Amino acid sequence: MKIRDLPHPDPGVPDARSGPRFLWWLGRSQLGGQLTSLAWGLLHFTAVSAQPFCVGFAIEAVVDRSGARLALAGGLMALFGAATALGDTFLHRAAVTNWITAAARVQQLLARKASQLGSALSRRVAAGEVVAVSTGDVEKIGWFVEAVSRFTAAALTVVFVCVGLVVYQPALGVVVAAGLPVVAFAALPLLPRATRRADFQREKAGRATELASDTVAGLRVLRGIGGEDLFLDRYRRASQEVRHAAVRSARMWSLISAVQVLLPGLLLIAVVFYGVHLARAGRISVGELVTVYSSVMVLTYPLRHFEEIAMAYSFSRPSAKRAARVLSMERVTEAGGSRAADLPSGDLYDPATGLLAPAARLTAVVCGDPDAAGRLAERLGGHPAENGPSVLLGGVPLDELPLDSARAAVLVQDKDPVLLSGSLRDLLDVPASGAVDAAAALAAARCGDVLDALVQGSLDVDDPMDARITERGRSLSGGQRQRLALARSLFTDPEVLVLDEPTSAVDSHTEARIAEGLREIRTGRTTVLFTSSPLLLDRADRVVLVHEGVAVAAGAHRELLHTEPRYRAVVTRETDEETALSGVLDELHGPHGPKDTARHEIEESA
Repeated sequence: MKIRDLPHPDPGVPDARSGPRFLWWLGRSQLGGQLTSLAWGLLHFTAVSAQPFCVGFAIEAVVDRSGARLALAGGLMALFGAATALGDTFLHRAAVTNWITAAARVQQLLARKASQLGSALSRRVAAGEVVAVSTGDVEKIGWFVEAVSRFTAAALTVVFVCVGLVVYQPALGVVVAAGLPVVAFAALPLLPRATRRADFQREKAGRATELASDTVAGLRVLRGIGGEDLFLDRYRRASQEVRHAAVRSARMWSLISAVQVLLPGLLLIAVVFYGVHLARAGRISVGELVTVYSSVMVLTYPLRHFEEIAMAYSFSRPSAKRAARVLSMERVTEAGGSRAADLPSGDLYDPATGLLAPAARLTAVVCGDPDAAGRLAERLGGHPAENGPSVLLGGVPLDELPLDSARAAVLVQDKDPVLLSGSLRDLLDVPASGAVDAAAALAAARCGDVLDALVQGSLDVDDPMDARITERGRSLSGGQRQRLALARSLFTDPEVLVLDEPTSAVDSHTEARIAEGLREIRTGRTTVLFTSSPLLLDRADRVVLVHEGVAVAAGAHRELLHTEPRYRAVVTRETDEETALSGVLDELHGPHGPKDTARHEIEESA
């Protein structure tokens, strides 16, 4: 596969049972590229290793005063020199292609898995770890995958040269053949310790990355409470731990490199010493001595790949383990579905809780537990966190629909939506029905002041649609980010829209205007709104109270305030004493009897 053909049409189904199995699967997935790299590597290393034989042949020709043989030696050297250059060029090209191809495959697999898991991914894996896997780990994995073919070519070349030397000059060839395995594998005892230190370094670096990511994400809050110095000290300590771990790891790798330099030098000394002895005894010629000496010198080049493959594996193994951990995560339900990719319509019903959201109506859901509300919102979108009966849309189980169809039918906006960096036009470049234009969606979400702020924060921009949004919208306030996210959801115009606390960071005046715009723009569509705001609840067609995972009451907002103490406790933020007092009053006066002063104040606050 060529780089210009990326991304892969289908990255495949990875073997994510372990890190080594994942690396093996990656290598097999691009077998053609590996064989190409192996072929060019053999050409390159063989041509380099053949040069000493040409030199020895040329010296023998000079000693024998044979011009023809000297010319032949020169021609062979030129031929092998051209082969060396050609092999090196295309080996590098193939190696880079394999590296980028493997890294791109891993990135596509991670992107596909993130798309399938949705918000469940961030609950199972820390954000810093996901960032580490999708950036640095991808490069390390690609490095090892492409290094395998070069190492194989180098190892085969070493074997070929050893066999050739034994045949060419048995006395010295045996010494070289016996010494090279020692040189090649002398660093193996040091690798476990080097690997452990490298793993420890990456663990510390991962923690530092997570701390930096969390600090940047909460920078606005940190500034508000004056916690910058505290987190700066934490990150400084984490950075120093990373530095110390990196120094200890570098010491081991420098020791391995020193061994890889020292032992070939000792082997070379032994060959020269023994070779001179044989030459003085007349058992070998000067040309043969030069050939063996030059071959040992040249073999230090392919032997470097033994160190590189060890280093690449030690660095890529934990990276592959982390990637395999993410890729092994599965959805509770199948992403493929068992039904045709048709978009159903009708009432939205959750058998697990008994929640019913009638079609083309605005249904508000009150749930005292914010975490339970988030999980229920995901269930309604066909993304349950645990096994259970499927949510039905028009009588069709969402679990049986393909994931793309389920997401097109039911759009869930969680309480912390993400705004990607780019222009406002890019933000609204999402699949949409076309029935709602961008201006209407922005107006319904009351984003007028947000557009003004974006234009003021962008240079030489007159059209708000071209205004820049920083990463995660950090230049905007929490309420402004919420309104932009709401406008994006309204612009999509799905059959069913599930909103989880879309106005929690908005002031009451703006919230009331958003409630009016939401009712108007979602007319004829099904909308489920998780909220405890009286302003939104009062404008809903139907309100459902979910208590301890069960829909226990349904009706209008004002009706439930009078008849359901549990609903009143959530909406009015009653204390336990006030809830007990309200219960006594209900028993004394009934739901429609006179109210005392305390009860009246509670209802007025709602």
